[in-house]
Amino acid sequence: MNDFIKQIHFDEKGLIPAIAFDVVSSKVVMLAYMNRESIEETLSTGYCTYYSRSRQKLWQKGESSGHLQKLKAMKLDCDGDTLLLEIEQTGMACHTGNFSCFFRQLKDGAWVVAEDDNSIGRGMALEYGIVKERAEHPVEGSYTNYLLREGVDKICKKVGEESTECVIAAKNRSPEELTYEAADLIYHLTVLLYEQGLDWDDIGKAMLSRHKK
Repeated sequence: MNDFIKQIHFDEKGLIPAIAFDVVSSKVVMLAYMNRESIEETLSTGYCTYYSRSRQKLWQKGESSGHLQKLKAMKLDCDGDTLLLEIEQTGMACHTGNFSCFFRQLKDGAWVVAEDDNSIGRGMALEYGIVKERAEHPVEGSYTNYLLREGVDKICKKVGEESTECVIAAKNRSPEELTYEAADLIYHLTVLLYEQGLDWDDIGKAMLSRHKK
């Protein structure tokens, strides 16, 4: 560990800026600072830990909200003074409730809230994050918790039902109905993946591998 740490150029306070990039939505979600200890903690746990300049202590992203950042890769820029953390974001990255801290854009000389990102990647990542959070912190009356309690047979039955609903919607030539039913299918597939110990990243890798052959 000492060899790679020596190549990092910390500032006079022993800190280095770290940019968090969500690999599912392909969005930069935040910028924070790390020191040697937080880097070691991140690599040890697999989840991003930063150094708070205001509180002057380490903090794991999502330690209170559950919006954890799973580290996929840590990269160092050419000058050695900035880190890029490729992460998988659970829930929202920003304390304001926005997915990314960079939710304002300059338009006509004023900072305005950017239009919502409707990408399928972000939607699936958020869906998985919610399922994971319900599993780890059950909520009374939660449909997700009900499915997980019932187990794989019930979940598979719902996946089959939603698949049929998609077929019916398509046969009816109803784009609105098909959109709604497809979203339901993806939700139930998300629950199934979680129950099986998989996530959408595993599916993405399988899909991308087909194009490398």
